[in-house]
Amino acid sequence: MTAISKCLAGITLTLSLAASGLSQVPEFGAAPTDSWPTYNGDLSGRRFSELKQINADTLKNLELKWSYRIGKSSTGSRNELATASIKSTPLVVNGILYFTVPDHVYALDSKTGKEVWTFSWSDKGGHLLGNRGLGFWNNTVYFVGPDGWLIALDAANGKERWRKELVDARKQYFTTTAPTIIKNHLLVGVGGDAMDLQGFLLAVNPENGEPQWRWNSTPRAGEPELKTWPNETTAQHGGGMTWLPGTYDAELNTIYWGTGNTNPVYAGTGRAGDNLWTAAIVALDVDTGKLKWYFQTSPHDTHDWDNVETPVLMDAAIDGKPRKLLAQAARNGYFVVLDRVTGKNVVTTPFVPLNWSKGLNQRGEPIPNPSKEPSIAGSLSIGSATNWFPPSYSSKAGLFYVNGVESWEIYYLTDLDPKPAGYAGTTASVGEAKRFLDAIDLKGHVVWRHTYPNAPGSGGGGTGGVLSTAGGIVVGGDAQHNLIAFRDTDGTILWHEPLKDNVSNGPITLTQEGKQWLIVGAGDTMYAYAMK
Repeated sequence: MTAISKCLAGITLTLSLAASGLSQVPEFGAAPTDSWPTYNGDLSGRRFSELKQINADTLKNLELKWSYRIGKSSTGSRNELATASIKSTPLVVNGILYFTVPDHVYALDSKTGKEVWTFSWSDKGGHLLGNRGLGFWNNTVYFVGPDGWLIALDAANGKERWRKELVDARKQYFTTTAPTIIKNHLLVGVGGDAMDLQGFLLAVNPENGEPQWRWNSTPRAGEPELKTWPNETTAQHGGGMTWLPGTYDAELNTIYWGTGNTNPVYAGTGRAGDNLWTAAIVALDVDTGKLKWYFQTSPHDTHDWDNVETPVLMDAAIDGKPRKLLAQAARNGYFVVLDRVTGKNVVTTPFVPLNWSKGLNQRGEPIPNPSKEPSIAGSLSIGSATNWFPPSYSSKAGLFYVNGVESWEIYYLTDLDPKPAGYAGTTASVGEAKRFLDAIDLKGHVVWRHTYPNAPGSGGGGTGGVLSTAGGIVVGGDAQHNLIAFRDTDGTILWHEPLKDNVSNGPITLTQEGKQWLIVGAGDTMYAYAMK
């Protein structure tokens, strides 16, 4: 390995290095300052920038530089935009901004918002609810269609270089993730839970899409974790989808990925046991896909609590000792901190009131309360405490920021077959959801909380991702269409800007021509702000 490939955190590798198979983004540390080349900025998942030109004193000087609204169509065909929301985090590389909605890729001049090129994909199935974005490597943009195709595009002009079918949409698999390129591996996760499928993570060659390895998120015969299922057949239909990007530690050569809910979704009657490796965080060797360790955040999940939320990496001191850590705010209401070398638990603590767990086992994993599983009469438990939208960790403030919600649901079981299928149940909301932005320290304490107002008809607030910076701000949004900057240490609102819709992805920041920019998608429009 060359000295360049061991570059210090925060140094952006040039595009010319990508041709040799090296990662062109910092492998660990703050996102680069003059680009945003991957889903989380870098590969640690922190969504933290060292930029500080935008701060409490200068936020008043932010102004809108441009906005770009995606096209609308009334034709009604699948590959046209009838309604769409920009759920992708934009990438910015070499002055070009790239983003997606299902079946469409856009390339804009990042300083003017002028369209450079667009690409449309005619899918033959799949899930059109959202697309999380793109991967970038060696002047190539990688996009996944909802029907399981990986498409490589020339970053300069949007022309297709090649395509590769990764999953079979006829089996009800779909793909909504942002491809992740690490070393010479392009990683793609999958979705699909209605038909009781097996989840997996794929690594393919970024030059041609040829497969390198596949890790199945439920065990096969001969693997000791199969004992957490009734049998191999049940495990092979058990879910554990991998539909959000993971994170990476180059020193450990390890990727960290979240896995989705267990299938059948609400019915655990036909799948006794913990059902590994669903609803878990897993650590895999990036070159082989071999499992190193796992931590199951929701053993025997029966509440549709996908555990795909970003496993964020940080180096910090715990009890005065430096540790390599991983933190996640899970959909089941727990905040967990793990030693990312060993997978051993450091912290497991609720960040919302919950009643579904009877405590923790020796590994620090929650112990489900059987009385809170879905039933014919209905069982009251929490709703999803957070979801796919990305969190952030500020190494400056030492705080983890996540948009969450306090809510309650009645979970009903509707399929009484000994081998139920699909969702096998339904839910009904109870009371008013309370949405918030939490700042949590690595001991699991909520240092501050901003509760969003529930204006009539708004459905709550705080459903987009967040960004933190060395300028001492945290950027997010509410359900009244506001883009908001908070002080990172206490949650004080420092600035807000009305948008046409709610923030629908993760904000990004970078420097262009000596000015710090803030870029965010809201509904069908991309907005770009910079200092006056």
